Amino acid sequence: MRLERLNYNKIKIFLTFDDLEDRGLTKEDLWKDSQKVHQLFRDMIDEASAELGFEVSGSLNVEVYALQAQGMVVIVTSTEHEEIEEEFNDDYIEMQVTVDECQELFYVFQSFDHLIDLAKRLQGLKINGGTIYCHEQMFYLLLMDEEVDAELNIDTIIALLSEYGTPSTMTIHRVEEYGKIIMKHSAIQQINTYFK
Repeated sequence: MRLERLNYNKIKIFLTFDDLEDRGLTKEDLWKDSQKVHQLFRDMIDEASAELGFEVSGSLNVEVYALQAQGMVVIVTSTEHEEIEEEFNDDYIEMQVTVDECQELFYVFQSFDHLIDLAKRLQGLKINGGTIYCHEQMFYLLLMDEEVDAELNIDTIIALLSEYGTPSTMTIHRVEEYGKIIMKHSAIQQINTYFK
């Protein structure tokens, strides 16, 4: 689990599927109202309080974004209420939850050589799209859902991506803002053209 403070009343939590598995949860469990899910949110808030000084007063708005094969991003916003009924104790947290699924694959690579090796393997699957960014001496590959042939097994593509890189815990928006675009369109095709 990775925590990041966005502003005074908002934090971002990145959970990998391994984090969920360690807690005995699956991706599908998050959509259910179970005791395990409540405990997960309590643990996240406790850790955010300890690490980031994130104090909860009032209710919480929770937005959950599922990233394909990468995990989940949870945005938690504390909304203060002027009047809190006295009958509620400290264990009570009111939440409004929004769930969305991201239709993109966003991976980070230690070196450009790893991208070259990956591009050769993806060429055999007829994947030619993608955008490549560079940020803090790391390389990022963004593959949108429409750039992947619908007939291909997404798990095969994810397995190849994971062989050469790792799912990015940094959001695409941050990389776009602070990084540089190396190849904007058809990145896999360009790599295979220039690095035969």
